Amino acid sequence: MSKVYILGGAQTDFERNWTKEGKGMIAILKEVIEDGLADVGLTFEDVKQLNLENRVACFVGNFIAEKYVDQGHLGGFLTEVDQAFYGVPSARYEAACASSSVAIDAAATKIKAGDYDVAIVVGWELMKTVDAKRGADFLGRASYYETEAKNIDFPFPKLFGKLADETLKKYRELDEQRYMDALARISVINYENAKRNPMAQTRKWFMNFAQASSRGTETNPYIGGRLAVSDSSQVTDGAAVIVLCSEDFLKKHGIRNKPIIKGYGNRVAPMSFEKKMADNIGSEYVLPWTRQTVLDAYERAKLTVDDIDVFETHDCFTSSEYVAISAFGLTEPGKEYEAIENGLIAFDGKKPINPSGGLIGCGHPVGASGARMFLDLYKQVTGTAGDYQVKEARNGMMLNIGGTATTNYVFVIGEDR
Repeated sequence: MSKVYILGGAQTDFERNWTKEGKGMIAILKEVIEDGLADVGLTFEDVKQLNLENRVACFVGNFIAEKYVDQGHLGGFLTEVDQAFYGVPSARYEAACASSSVAIDAAATKIKAGDYDVAIVVGWELMKTVDAKRGADFLGRASYYETEAKNIDFPFPKLFGKLADETLKKYRELDEQRYMDALARISVINYENAKRNPMAQTRKWFMNFAQASSRGTETNPYIGGRLAVSDSSQVTDGAAVIVLCSEDFLKKHGIRNKPIIKGYGNRVAPMSFEKKMADNIGSEYVLPWTRQTVLDAYERAKLTVDDIDVFETHDCFTSSEYVAISAFGLTEPGKEYEAIENGLIAFDGKKPINPSGGLIGCGHPVGASGARMFLDLYKQVTGTAGDYQVKEARNGMMLNIGGTATTNYVFVIGEDR
Protein backbone atom coordinates (compact mmCIF):
# COMPACT_ATOMS: atom_id res chain seq x y z
CA MET A 1 0.00 0.00 0.00
CA SER A 2 1.16 3.53 -0.79
CA LYS A 3 2.00 6.34 1.60
CA VAL A 4 -0.57 8.89 2.74
CA TYR A 5 0.65 12.47 2.69
CA ILE A 6 -0.79 15.44 4.56
CA LEU A 7 -1.16 18.60 2.48
CA GLY A 8 -2.43 20.80 5.32
CA GLY A 9 -5.73 22.16 6.54
CA ALA A 10 -7.45 24.74 8.71
CA GLN A 11 -9.55 25.20 11.82
CA THR A 12 -12.04 27.79 12.96
CA ASP A 13 -11.43 30.07 15.94
CA PHE A 14 -12.65 27.95 18.85
CA GLU A 15 -13.46 31.07 20.88
CA ARG A 16 -16.42 31.88 18.63
CA ASN A 17 -20.07 31.28 19.47
CA TRP A 18 -21.69 30.69 16.09
CA THR A 19 -25.24 30.81 17.44
CA LYS A 20 -24.66 34.27 18.88
CA GLU A 21 -23.31 35.30 15.48
CA GLY A 22 -26.54 34.10 13.90
CA LYS A 23 -24.67 31.46 11.91
CA GLY A 24 -25.13 27.72 11.68
CA MET A 25 -23.95 24.51 10.07
CA ILE A 26 -23.59 25.73 6.50
CA ALA A 27 -21.70 28.84 7.58
CA ILE A 28 -19.12 26.93 9.62
CA LEU A 29 -18.64 24.36 6.85
CA LYS A 30 -18.20 27.02 4.18
CA GLU A 31 -15.66 28.94 6.20
CA VAL A 32 -13.49 26.03 7.29
CA ILE A 33 -13.51 24.27 3.91
CA GLU A 34 -12.63 27.46 2.03
CA ASP A 35 -9.80 28.11 4.49
CA GLY A 36 -8.61 24.50 4.29
CA LEU A 37 -8.52 24.43 0.51
CA ALA A 38 -6.73 27.79 0.43
CA ASP A 39 -4.11 26.50 2.86
CA VAL A 40 -3.21 23.59 0.55
CA GLY A 41 -3.43 25.57 -2.69
CA LEU A 42 -6.59 23.98 -4.06
CA THR A 43 -9.66 25.70 -5.49
CA PHE A 44 -13.23 24.57 -6.01
CA GLU A 45 -12.38 24.25 -9.71
CA ASP A 46 -9.63 21.81 -8.74
CA VAL A 47 -12.19 19.81 -6.76
CA LYS A 48 -14.46 19.74 -9.83
CA GLN A 49 -11.64 18.46 -12.01
CA LEU A 50 -10.61 15.81 -9.51
CA ASN A 51 -14.22 14.70 -9.31
CA LEU A 52 -14.44 14.37 -13.09
CA GLU A 53 -11.45 12.05 -12.83
CA ASN A 54 -13.06 10.23 -9.85
CA ARG A 55 -9.98 11.00 -7.73
CA VAL A 56 -11.45 12.93 -4.76
CA ALA A 57 -13.73 12.05 -1.85
CA CYS A 58 -14.94 13.73 1.34
CA PHE A 59 -15.19 12.37 4.86
CA VAL A 60 -17.25 14.13 7.55
CA GLY A 61 -16.74 13.58 11.28
CA ASN A 62 -19.55 14.62 13.63
CA PHE A 63 -20.95 13.14 16.81
CA ILE A 64 -24.50 14.28 17.38
CA ALA A 65 -25.77 17.02 15.09
CA GLU A 66 -29.15 15.26 15.21
CA LYS A 67 -29.48 16.72 18.72
CA TYR A 68 -27.53 19.98 18.57
CA VAL A 69 -28.81 21.24 15.20
CA ASP A 70 -31.64 18.81 14.37
CA GLN A 71 -29.87 17.45 11.31
CA GLY A 72 -28.58 14.12 10.07
CA HIS A 73 -27.35 12.95 6.64
CA LEU A 74 -24.35 15.21 7.11
CA GLY A 75 -22.21 13.88 4.25
CA GLY A 76 -24.64 15.39 1.78
CA PHE A 77 -24.32 18.91 3.15
CA LEU A 78 -20.99 19.66 1.51
CA THR A 79 -23.07 20.20 -1.63
CA GLU A 80 -24.43 23.27 0.18
CA VAL A 81 -20.90 24.63 0.53
CA ASP A 82 -20.24 24.77 -3.22
CA GLN A 83 -21.47 23.11 -6.40
CA ALA A 84 -17.95 21.69 -6.80
CA PHE A 85 -19.06 18.96 -4.38
CA TYR A 86 -21.95 17.80 -6.56
CA GLY A 87 -21.20 14.16 -7.32
CA VAL A 88 -18.20 13.90 -4.96
CA PRO A 89 -18.39 10.76 -2.76
CA SER A 90 -19.06 11.94 0.80
CA ALA A 91 -20.27 10.34 4.01
CA ARG A 92 -20.51 11.03 7.74
CA TYR A 93 -18.45 9.05 10.30
CA GLU A 94 -19.30 8.82 13.99
CA ALA A 95 -17.53 7.49 17.08
CA ALA A 96 -18.41 10.03 19.78
CA CYS A 97 -15.41 12.26 20.52
CA ALA A 98 -13.29 10.22 18.06
CA SER A 99 -15.64 10.87 15.13
CA SER A 100 -13.19 12.81 12.97
CA SER A 101 -10.42 10.32 13.71
CA VAL A 102 -12.65 7.62 12.19
CA ALA A 103 -13.10 9.93 9.20
CA ILE A 104 -9.32 10.38 8.89
CA ASP A 105 -8.81 6.63 9.10
CA ALA A 106 -11.39 5.99 6.37
CA ALA A 107 -9.85 8.68 4.16
CA ALA A 108 -6.33 7.35 4.61
CA THR A 109 -7.50 3.82 3.83
CA LYS A 110 -9.05 4.92 0.54
CA ILE A 111 -5.83 6.67 -0.48
CA LYS A 112 -3.69 3.67 0.50
CA ALA A 113 -5.92 1.45 -1.60
CA GLY A 114 -5.48 3.73 -4.60
CA ASP A 115 -9.16 4.63 -4.87
CA TYR A 116 -8.58 8.39 -4.61
CA ASP A 117 -5.71 10.86 -4.85
CA VAL A 118 -7.20 13.54 -2.60
CA ALA A 119 -9.31 13.15 0.54
CA ILE A 120 -10.94 16.10 2.27
CA VAL A 121 -11.72 15.40 5.93
CA VAL A 122 -13.87 17.81 7.93
CA GLY A 123 -14.77 17.41 11.58
CA TRP A 124 -17.24 19.74 13.23
CA GLU A 125 -19.66 20.27 16.10
CA LEU A 126 -21.93 23.17 17.04
CA MET A 127 -22.51 22.77 20.80
CA LYS A 128 -23.64 26.21 21.96
CA THR A 129 -27.09 25.85 20.46
CA VAL A 130 -28.50 24.62 23.80
CA ASP A 131 -27.96 25.24 27.52
CA ALA A 132 -25.22 23.39 29.41
CA LYS A 133 -27.49 20.87 31.15
CA ARG A 134 -29.23 19.84 27.93
CA GLY A 135 -25.93 19.65 26.07
CA ALA A 136 -24.49 17.43 28.80
CA ASP A 137 -27.42 15.07 28.33
CA PHE A 138 -26.73 14.94 24.59
CA LEU A 139 -23.09 14.08 25.30
CA GLY A 140 -24.24 11.31 27.61
CA ARG A 141 -25.05 9.32 24.48
CA ALA A 142 -21.30 8.80 24.04
CA SER A 143 -21.52 6.51 27.07
CA TYR A 144 -23.96 3.63 27.62
CA TYR A 145 -26.82 6.11 27.87
CA GLU A 146 -29.49 3.87 29.37
CA THR A 147 -27.33 2.77 32.31
CA GLU A 148 -24.73 5.54 32.69
CA ALA A 149 -26.33 8.83 31.65
CA LYS A 150 -30.12 8.79 31.39
CA ASN A 151 -31.71 11.09 34.01
CA ILE A 152 -28.26 11.94 35.37
CA ASP A 153 -27.17 15.58 35.37
CA PHE A 154 -23.77 16.09 33.71
CA PRO A 155 -22.92 12.39 33.40
CA PHE A 156 -19.47 12.69 31.80
CA PRO A 157 -17.80 14.67 34.61
CA LYS A 158 -19.08 11.98 36.97
CA LEU A 159 -17.72 9.17 34.76
CA PHE A 160 -14.27 10.75 34.51
CA GLY A 161 -14.40 11.49 38.22
CA LYS A 162 -14.75 7.72 38.59
CA LEU A 163 -11.65 7.34 36.41
CA ALA A 164 -9.78 9.43 39.00
CA ASP A 165 -11.13 7.18 41.74
CA GLU A 166 -10.08 4.05 39.84
CA THR A 167 -6.59 5.42 39.24
CA LEU A 168 -6.07 5.89 42.98
CA LYS A 169 -7.62 2.48 43.66
CA LYS A 170 -5.35 0.70 41.17
CA TYR A 171 -2.12 2.40 42.26
CA ARG A 172 -2.47 2.21 46.02
CA GLU A 173 1.04 3.55 46.56
CA LEU A 174 -0.01 6.79 44.83
CA ASP A 175 -0.58 9.52 47.39
CA GLU A 176 -3.98 11.17 46.85
CA GLN A 177 -2.72 14.72 47.39
CA ARG A 178 0.14 14.16 44.99
CA TYR A 179 -2.31 12.84 42.41
CA MET A 180 -4.72 15.74 42.79
CA ASP A 181 -1.86 18.23 42.56
CA ALA A 182 -0.70 16.49 39.38
CA LEU A 183 -4.19 16.92 37.88
CA ALA A 184 -4.11 20.60 38.81
CA ARG A 185 -0.75 21.01 37.09
CA ILE A 186 -2.12 19.33 33.94
CA SER A 187 -4.85 21.98 33.88
CA VAL A 188 -2.34 24.80 34.34
CA ILE A 189 -0.07 23.49 31.56
CA ASN A 190 -2.96 23.32 29.10
CA TYR A 191 -4.21 26.80 29.93
CA GLU A 192 -0.68 28.22 29.65
CA ASN A 193 -0.15 26.52 26.30
CA ALA A 194 -3.48 27.86 25.02
CA LYS A 195 -2.27 31.43 25.51
CA ARG A 196 0.23 30.85 22.66
CA ASN A 197 -2.46 29.52 20.31
CA PRO A 198 -4.42 32.21 18.42
CA MET A 199 -7.25 29.73 17.74
CA ALA A 200 -7.64 28.50 21.36
CA GLN A 201 -10.89 29.05 23.20
CA THR A 202 -9.23 29.94 26.53
CA ARG A 203 -6.34 32.04 25.22
CA LYS A 204 -7.63 35.02 27.25
CA TRP A 205 -8.58 33.03 30.35
CA PHE A 206 -6.75 32.84 33.68
CA MET A 207 -5.60 29.73 35.49
CA ASN A 208 -2.79 29.12 37.96
CA PHE A 209 -1.97 26.32 40.37
CA ALA A 210 -3.69 28.00 43.32
CA GLN A 211 -6.92 28.26 41.33
CA ALA A 212 -6.70 24.77 39.84
CA SER A 213 -5.98 23.15 43.18
CA SER A 214 -8.69 25.04 45.09
CA ARG A 215 -11.42 22.55 44.20
CA GLY A 216 -14.78 22.87 45.90
CA THR A 217 -14.68 26.67 46.07
CA GLU A 218 -17.13 29.17 44.61
CA THR A 219 -14.82 29.84 41.66
CA ASN A 220 -13.88 26.18 41.12
CA PRO A 221 -16.81 23.98 42.17
CA TYR A 222 -16.81 20.21 41.99
CA ILE A 223 -18.52 18.76 38.91
CA GLY A 224 -17.91 15.03 39.30
CA GLY A 225 -16.36 13.22 42.25
CA ARG A 226 -12.87 14.61 42.83
CA LEU A 227 -12.96 16.70 39.65
CA ALA A 228 -13.79 20.41 39.51
CA VAL A 229 -14.43 22.92 36.75
CA SER A 230 -10.67 23.41 36.26
CA ASP A 231 -10.32 19.71 35.44
CA SER A 232 -12.75 19.86 32.52
CA SER A 233 -12.51 20.55 28.80
CA GLN A 234 -14.68 23.20 27.19
CA VAL A 235 -18.06 23.36 25.48
CA THR A 236 -17.00 24.54 22.04
CA ASP A 237 -18.28 25.44 18.60
CA GLY A 238 -15.69 24.56 15.99
CA ALA A 239 -14.53 22.77 12.88
CA ALA A 240 -11.26 21.53 11.42
CA VAL A 241 -10.31 20.38 7.92
CA ILE A 242 -7.49 18.05 6.89
CA VAL A 243 -6.51 17.39 3.26
CA LEU A 244 -4.72 14.10 2.56
CA CYS A 245 -3.24 12.99 -0.74
CA SER A 246 -1.45 10.17 -2.52
CA GLU A 247 2.21 10.05 -3.52
CA ASP A 248 1.13 10.22 -7.18
CA PHE A 249 -0.69 13.51 -6.57
CA LEU A 250 2.34 14.93 -4.76
CA LYS A 251 4.71 14.05 -7.60
CA LYS A 252 2.32 15.22 -10.32
CA HIS A 253 2.10 18.67 -8.76
CA GLY A 254 5.74 18.96 -7.72
CA ILE A 255 4.91 19.27 -4.03
CA ARG A 256 7.78 18.58 -1.63
CA ASN A 257 8.46 18.20 2.08
CA LYS A 258 5.03 17.07 3.20
CA PRO A 259 4.68 14.75 6.21
CA ILE A 260 3.06 11.34 6.12
CA ILE A 261 0.91 9.21 8.37
CA LYS A 262 3.57 6.86 9.72
CA GLY A 263 1.33 4.68 11.85
CA TYR A 264 -2.05 4.34 13.48
CA GLY A 265 -3.90 2.33 16.08
CA ASN A 266 -7.59 1.68 16.66
CA ARG A 267 -9.02 -0.47 19.44
CA VAL A 268 -12.45 -0.64 21.08
CA ALA A 269 -12.86 -1.32 24.79
CA PRO A 270 -16.04 -2.43 26.58
CA MET A 271 -18.82 0.16 26.25
CA SER A 272 -19.66 0.61 29.92
CA PHE A 273 -17.20 2.17 32.33
CA GLU A 274 -17.81 -0.58 34.89
CA LYS A 275 -16.89 -3.28 32.38
CA LYS A 276 -13.75 -1.36 31.39
CA MET A 277 -12.59 -1.36 34.98
CA ALA A 278 -13.34 -5.06 35.34
CA ASP A 279 -11.41 -5.65 32.11
CA ASN A 280 -8.23 -4.01 33.45
CA ILE A 281 -7.76 -6.52 36.24
CA GLY A 282 -4.46 -8.24 35.55
CA SER A 283 -3.16 -5.32 33.53
CA GLU A 284 -0.75 -2.68 34.76
CA TYR A 285 -2.86 -0.03 33.02
CA VAL A 286 -6.17 1.52 34.02
CA LEU A 287 -7.10 1.57 30.32
CA PRO A 288 -5.29 -1.40 28.76
CA TRP A 289 -6.97 -1.05 25.34
CA THR A 290 -5.81 2.55 25.14
CA ARG A 291 -2.28 1.37 25.83
CA GLN A 292 -2.61 -1.36 23.18
CA THR A 293 -3.76 1.22 20.63
CA VAL A 294 -0.57 3.19 21.28
CA LEU A 295 1.56 0.05 20.96
CA ASP A 296 -0.14 -0.79 17.65
CA ALA A 297 0.71 2.67 16.33
CA TYR A 298 4.34 2.41 17.42
CA GLU A 299 4.62 -0.99 15.73
CA ARG A 300 3.09 0.19 12.46
CA ALA A 301 5.26 3.31 12.45
CA LYS A 302 8.36 1.28 13.37
CA LEU A 303 9.09 3.88 16.06
CA THR A 304 9.30 4.00 19.84
CA VAL A 305 8.44 6.65 22.39
CA ASP A 306 12.02 7.89 22.11
CA ASP A 307 11.31 8.92 18.50
CA ILE A 308 8.25 11.05 19.32
CA ASP A 309 8.96 14.74 19.85
CA VAL A 310 5.46 16.06 20.60
CA PHE A 311 2.12 14.64 21.71
CA GLU A 312 -1.50 15.74 21.46
CA THR A 313 -3.87 13.88 23.76
CA HIS A 314 -7.52 13.71 24.64
CA ASP A 315 -7.73 15.71 27.86
CA CYS A 316 -11.52 15.87 28.07
CA PHE A 317 -10.71 15.83 31.79
CA THR A 318 -7.39 15.99 33.60
CA SER A 319 -7.93 12.40 34.72
CA SER A 320 -7.87 11.23 31.08
CA GLU A 321 -4.63 13.06 30.28
CA TYR A 322 -3.05 11.60 33.41
CA VAL A 323 -3.55 7.98 32.30
CA ALA A 324 -2.47 8.87 28.75
CA ILE A 325 1.03 9.69 30.01
CA SER A 326 1.83 6.04 30.78
CA ALA A 327 -0.18 4.83 27.81
CA PHE A 328 2.24 6.77 25.59
CA GLY A 329 5.11 5.08 27.43
CA LEU A 330 6.46 8.27 28.99
CA THR A 331 6.42 6.71 32.47
CA GLU A 332 5.58 3.42 34.09
CA PRO A 333 1.88 3.05 34.92
CA GLY A 334 1.21 4.57 38.33
CA LYS A 335 4.17 6.94 38.00
CA GLU A 336 2.58 9.49 35.67
CA TYR A 337 3.04 12.25 38.24
CA GLU A 338 6.79 12.07 37.63
CA ALA A 339 6.43 13.38 34.06
CA ILE A 340 4.33 16.25 35.38
CA GLU A 341 6.48 17.18 38.35
CA ASN A 342 9.82 17.03 36.49
CA GLY A 343 8.59 19.12 33.55
CA LEU A 344 8.85 16.34 30.95
CA ILE A 345 5.45 17.16 29.41
CA ALA A 346 5.67 20.95 29.75
CA PHE A 347 5.86 23.11 26.64
CA ASP A 348 9.64 23.42 27.00
CA GLY A 349 10.06 19.84 28.23
CA LYS A 350 11.58 16.94 26.32
CA LYS A 351 8.17 15.37 25.58
CA PRO A 352 5.58 18.18 25.50
CA ILE A 353 1.92 17.23 25.59
CA ASN A 354 -0.77 19.49 24.11
CA PRO A 355 1.28 22.52 23.06
CA SER A 356 -1.97 23.63 21.39
CA GLY A 357 -3.70 23.80 24.77
CA GLY A 358 -5.51 20.50 24.26
CA LEU A 359 -9.23 20.06 24.82
CA ILE A 360 -9.01 21.92 28.12
CA GLY A 361 -7.27 24.95 26.65
CA CYS A 362 -7.88 24.92 22.91
CA GLY A 363 -11.47 23.63 23.15
CA HIS A 364 -13.48 20.48 22.49
CA PRO A 365 -15.99 20.68 19.63
CA VAL A 366 -16.60 16.95 19.93
CA GLY A 367 -16.76 15.91 16.27
CA ALA A 368 -13.81 18.15 15.37
CA SER A 369 -11.30 17.26 18.10
CA GLY A 370 -9.56 14.40 16.30
CA ALA A 371 -9.08 16.46 13.15
CA ARG A 372 -7.88 19.43 15.19
CA MET A 373 -5.28 17.31 17.00
CA PHE A 374 -4.15 15.85 13.68
CA LEU A 375 -3.86 19.35 12.17
CA ASP A 376 -1.82 20.57 15.12
CA LEU A 377 0.61 17.67 14.76
CA TYR A 378 0.91 18.55 11.07
CA LYS A 379 1.79 22.12 12.07
CA GLN A 380 4.36 20.91 14.59
CA VAL A 381 6.23 18.57 12.23
CA THR A 382 6.21 21.16 9.42
CA GLY A 383 7.41 23.97 11.70
CA THR A 384 4.29 26.07 11.10
CA ALA A 385 2.78 26.17 14.61
CA GLY A 386 3.84 29.76 15.26
CA ASP A 387 4.11 30.77 18.91
CA TYR A 388 3.34 27.25 20.12
CA GLN A 389 5.92 25.56 17.91
CA VAL A 390 7.93 22.83 19.64
CA LYS A 391 11.61 22.94 18.70
CA GLU A 392 12.86 20.24 16.32
CA ALA A 393 9.54 18.39 16.17
CA ARG A 394 10.00 15.66 13.55
CA ASN A 395 7.48 13.07 14.73
CA GLY A 396 4.22 13.57 16.61
CA MET A 397 1.66 11.25 18.17
CA MET A 398 -1.99 11.90 19.03
CA LEU A 399 -4.50 10.00 21.14
CA ASN A 400 -8.21 10.64 20.52
CA ILE A 401 -10.78 8.72 22.56
CA GLY A 402 -14.54 8.33 22.19
CA GLY A 403 -16.76 8.00 25.24
CA THR A 404 -14.98 6.75 28.35
CA ALA A 405 -12.10 5.49 26.17
CA THR A 406 -14.39 3.02 24.41
CA THR A 407 -13.10 4.01 20.97
CA ASN A 408 -9.35 4.62 20.92
CA TYR A 409 -7.51 6.18 17.97
CA VAL A 410 -3.81 6.96 17.71
CA PHE A 411 -1.99 8.49 14.75
CA VAL A 412 1.74 9.03 14.26
CA ILE A 413 2.67 11.85 11.88
CA GLY A 414 6.18 12.65 10.76
CA GLU A 415 8.71 13.56 8.12
CA ASP A 416 8.82 11.32 5.07
CA ARG A 417 12.12 9.62 5.65
